Amino acid sequence: MKIEEELTLKKIQIFLAFMRHGNLSKAADEMQISNVSVHKALHSLESALGCPLFKNEGRNLIPLKSAYVLQEHSQKLIQDMIVTVNKTREAAGFAAKILHLGSLYSLTVNTIPNVISGLKLRRGELDIQLLLSSNLDLVKKLKSTELDAIIVALNDTTDDSDFETLPMFQDTIYLAVNKNSPLALMDEVDLTTLKDEKFLTLSKGFATRNDSDVLFEKAGIDPKVFLQVSDIFTLVSMVSTGVGLALLPGRISTIYESSVKLIPLKKPFQIKQEIGLVFLKSKERDPNLLALIAECRMFSKRFLEK
Repeated sequence: MKIEEELTLKKIQIFLAFMRHGNLSKAADEMQISNVSVHKALHSLESALGCPLFKNEGRNLIPLKSAYVLQEHSQKLIQDMIVTVNKTREAAGFAAKILHLGSLYSLTVNTIPNVISGLKLRRGELDIQLLLSSNLDLVKKLKSTELDAIIVALNDTTDDSDFETLPMFQDTIYLAVNKNSPLALMDEVDLTTLKDEKFLTLSKGFATRNDSDVLFEKAGIDPKVFLQVSDIFTLVSMVSTGVGLALLPGRISTIYESSVKLIPLKKPFQIKQEIGLVFLKSKERDPNLLALIAECRMFSKRFLEK
């Protein structure tokens, strides 16, 4: 049987509202439309079905047996449709019970714990799965929808027309040295004077590695890279033992603070990282993301107030 184009879910919802109230005005109030729109929808539904649903008694519409049959079956139809829409949205990652969040290792010192704890207060039923990796890797996973959102450094890797970004705070890059190093006595350091020093770096793809490369090039340094590592905690640990120097963001200052000192760089070698939330524009209305966005804004506000 061919279903007429005039037979729509919206009209069935209006019909059910009328059947619940038995009154045009109350049905109109529930559906937030006019009395005339309710009346037109009911008559259009009769036309689409090819049979009467009501009889007129004065100004009143009295349901026929056909109306009660339609009511019984369409209630299940609407409920099934709601379930279908919800399951479809969940499959697409909208309002799912799990939020797949990506971030940098260095942001687990302060940012991520605060954001996640606030998000859990907003959506206690939400299961948050956290993936830590490099900026480049997290951006790729967001693009392929393996992740719902990422909190990373906003740079060339996040410059994509499919992405929406929310800046949260800025962080400064410092020279990290062992506290027993002669350099630890300096208030600030000229990067050009460190051409003969051994450096430790993160692997390519990490935002801090990218910033380090920019600074090395600016200073005309071809650094003697003693070691490359894939997480910032290992890098700080190596600096703390005096193995070498590293260029690191200020947010890691609480790690090994008894054995590592962060020294400001002299101009023109001062550089800042902008940290922010990144997500797909196609998911910006997802309730889970809306809650995450709100919490990231709150974190940004608290950060600026410090």
